[in-house]
Amino acid sequence: MALTSPVKEHPYNHLIETLNDGRIKYFNPQKLNDQRYDKLPLSIRVLLEAAVRNCDGFYTKEEDVQNLLDWQQQQCKTEVPFTPARVLLQDFTGIPAMVDLAAMRDAVAKHGVDPSLVNPKCPTDLIVDHSLQIDYSKCAIQNTPNPGGGDGPSQNQGPSRSAPSRPLPRGGSHCGGQRGTCSKAAACSDPLASPGQPPASVQQIENTPLLCPFHLKPVSETETTLKNQGMELIRNKERLQFFKWCSKAFKNVNVVPPDVGAVHQVNLEYLSRVVQVRGGFIYPDSVVGTDSHTTMINGLGILGWGVGGIESEAVMLGQPVSLTLPQVVGCKLVGSINPLTTSIDIVLGITKHLRQAGIAGKFVEFFGPGVSQLSAPDRTTIANMCPEYNATVSFFPVDQVTIKHFKKTNFTQEKLELLESYMRAVKLFRCFDDPSEDPQYSEVIEINLSSIVPYVSGPKRPQDRVAVCSMKEDFQSCLDEKVGFKGFHISKEKQETRVPFLHCGREYQLAHGSVVIAAVISCTNNCNPAVMLTAGLMAKKAVEAGLVVKPYIRTSLAPGSGMVTHYLSTSGVLPYFSQLGFEVIGYGCATCIGNTAPLPEAVVDAIKQGDLVACGVLSGNRHFEGRLCDCVRANYLASPPLVVAYAIAGTVGINFEKEPLGVTSEGKEVYLRDIWPSREEVQQTEEDMVISSIFKDVRGRMDKGNTFWNNIDCPESILFPWDHKSTYIRSPCFFSKLSKEVPPPQSIENAHALLFLGDKVTTDHISPAGSIARVSAAAKYLQSKRLTPREFNSYGARRGNDAVMTRGTFASIKLQNRFIGKSGPKTLHIPSGQTLDVFEAAERYQRDGIHLIILAGKDYGSGNSRDWVAKGPYLLGVRAVIAESFEKLHKNQLVGMGIMPLEFLPGQNADSLELNGKERFTITLPESLSPRQQLNVNTSQGKSFIVTALFDTEMDIILFQHGGLLRYVARTFL
Repeated sequence: MALTSPVKEHPYNHLIETLNDGRIKYFNPQKLNDQRYDKLPLSIRVLLEAAVRNCDGFYTKEEDVQNLLDWQQQQCKTEVPFTPARVLLQDFTGIPAMVDLAAMRDAVAKHGVDPSLVNPKCPTDLIVDHSLQIDYSKCAIQNTPNPGGGDGPSQNQGPSRSAPSRPLPRGGSHCGGQRGTCSKAAACSDPLASPGQPPASVQQIENTPLLCPFHLKPVSETETTLKNQGMELIRNKERLQFFKWCSKAFKNVNVVPPDVGAVHQVNLEYLSRVVQVRGGFIYPDSVVGTDSHTTMINGLGILGWGVGGIESEAVMLGQPVSLTLPQVVGCKLVGSINPLTTSIDIVLGITKHLRQAGIAGKFVEFFGPGVSQLSAPDRTTIANMCPEYNATVSFFPVDQVTIKHFKKTNFTQEKLELLESYMRAVKLFRCFDDPSEDPQYSEVIEINLSSIVPYVSGPKRPQDRVAVCSMKEDFQSCLDEKVGFKGFHISKEKQETRVPFLHCGREYQLAHGSVVIAAVISCTNNCNPAVMLTAGLMAKKAVEAGLVVKPYIRTSLAPGSGMVTHYLSTSGVLPYFSQLGFEVIGYGCATCIGNTAPLPEAVVDAIKQGDLVACGVLSGNRHFEGRLCDCVRANYLASPPLVVAYAIAGTVGINFEKEPLGVTSEGKEVYLRDIWPSREEVQQTEEDMVISSIFKDVRGRMDKGNTFWNNIDCPESILFPWDHKSTYIRSPCFFSKLSKEVPPPQSIENAHALLFLGDKVTTDHISPAGSIARVSAAAKYLQSKRLTPREFNSYGARRGNDAVMTRGTFASIKLQNRFIGKSGPKTLHIPSGQTLDVFEAAERYQRDGIHLIILAGKDYGSGNSRDWVAKGPYLLGVRAVIAESFEKLHKNQLVGMGIMPLEFLPGQNADSLELNGKERFTITLPESLSPRQQLNVNTSQGKSFIVTALFDTEMDIILFQHGGLLRYVARTFL
């Protein structure tokens, strides 16, 4: 049998054109002269280009190209291959793939073949980002009102609860009536504070050391990151050494070391290309990845989605992804974005529409004039929300916004010009304002962006959303309603109560709806840079317009990270935040959890005197009644710019469209619309200050490298020197007894059933995940290596050790095995009648030379893909699985490991055939197999029945006959 297709002229050579004076070639599908191409969704055009370019008559055939052209008629009916431009791995899923390649090198070397020839065929990026744990952190006890109730701090817990609970600006300790001279009046009332000295509680927080959680010894703050990295190195030394060896030994493998960034961040900020140039050809960038955030990349016009570890490994080894031609839902964006609507409002609004549309398993592609109003970060955030509405991808075709974004990244002008020239030449570049370019979609969902309006949530629960335009009326209704989820039941005669009070020598008034707490917090959804920049630019305009925030309002600014402070500072808005009283208080949860400084006593007294419903406004994620402060009954979640707006207004009882925020000293009325920055202004600042800064930071860390990574010693050999004492990295048994010739099909004779399973057996039941139970077969193995239970770690961390992973296969405590009659990772060893761990039973069968099968019901292998979901059964000795039906993805995984997926005939199952599972089964294979061939199964009790072998293609048969994909690829080198 031929292992590869014979070399012949490419069937689509006539489509080749050139760019850059003939230096770069590309396949131009437009030269097919087929009118259907212009009507294809752009995401389908990417699939078509890949099929044309990779058409070899073996993996990808001319028939596949025609099916893609005929997408309108073939969607949901036909399977097509897709060869992505690259593979993206995070370390947990990447390690078994790289271990397999290292073992393959050993296998071919034993046959006298140069092992350096074994490399991934598809460019692969492996990001080491899942191994960091927090062993050292900053510990601070803040003596604030206890948000959870119960006892307050005891005497030995520091100052009294009346002391301010957060650091104050240096030098801001004197009082005055205006912002900028009085930071917080409470600081002056601290009896423990001497002149020019911050309160005692502040001193305590500033002097709180970083503590080692194990030894409770102080650690310098500057050492925290280094200490955590050091623990990471110690804990994962074997894995990191192996990754570093891979980075040097394999071609087509790029290993991104620890501390550069999370996998999806690195993919967006460093690896994204939009187009790839290899071997003199240019073509669209595309990716499959093992990280759930892979779909983010579609926001940049790069087609990509998440796959399981086995699928990614197959692509690495040169096999395309097989997918049923999807329906493509066109999401048409029209209308203009409301000036007060933030990026988060838009993302959540679009997500809500798509969630209600029922688009599970479909491609979503955006078009329409509204798309150009979305920035690149907006698009990637929407694309990242795919799991929320169950789409496979949310694709934003490349346009001028994309080009503008990449100008701020690692793209040279020459590269940008080449990118745009190519994308226009193959009609993968969109002008969203030109409806003549609109493709035909399976269906169209129209979203009017002007219908997405800004909301706040409150006054008591986060799920109670209130449109900002209705805020004044809604608060009034809350005063009227009976006490409940929203109501406060304030009588009509008391709703106009005004209570005067003195603060810092000046008189002010409080009323129902007065804002007394305003906190800008960059956490959860509000971490979007555009939202924080909108607040900052608005603060700048407010100060320039002469607006102020009343000094009694407890204001604060809590960035989610130093990067937020960095871009607020570099964009020049941080001083304006400060002038309005929003000073950086630190990094961590504060106002959300009740850790706000006490309100001035005069404010508290006024609220109590008038029984007022005072308000807090914050951009966090928690705001239950009384949570911020026990005298503040109404609390609203709002975007950061709206927090600033309500702080300036001093009340939530305002209609921003009709009423001014404030009046300047010259008597001029200033409305919110006068100081709210335009989206263009925000996006420009984001591109200039945030995007470029982030990309510069990532590039710097990539170029500089990680100190620990740079200092790791690793072998320089072509073959990996396996450490037989290692419990993390081990050479797997997939290539044992690998012959140069393909063996003839071997029938399964007198096999026992290892397991007798029912319906809905998921990958969670099959593949190891989570912690390693102390009484499991894997635990016994690790204990034999003199490891204690504390050192077991998890199955995920030990994916590079086949001995652990095989012992963990079918080790789920929820496994329902009909041999046992109760859930648990046990089975019946039929010859002896003993109940054993699944691994121990399989080991006995293999020792006695007995073939194994699995009997199952409907939907065998459903759920998320897992690396070991087929590898584990293969190493247990399972030769076939007979089930009523299979999850398609898992069926392919079984074939890829050389295990036969056999399906009962319609209407038949183990019960209807009166099988008890204790029979011995013989499955005779013919010399030549054909797709979906029916086979006879004979039992030791004289019964016979027919099953269908679920080999859908000739390629499936080839992989099975070789014993799986790994052995097939190894033989191509022999």
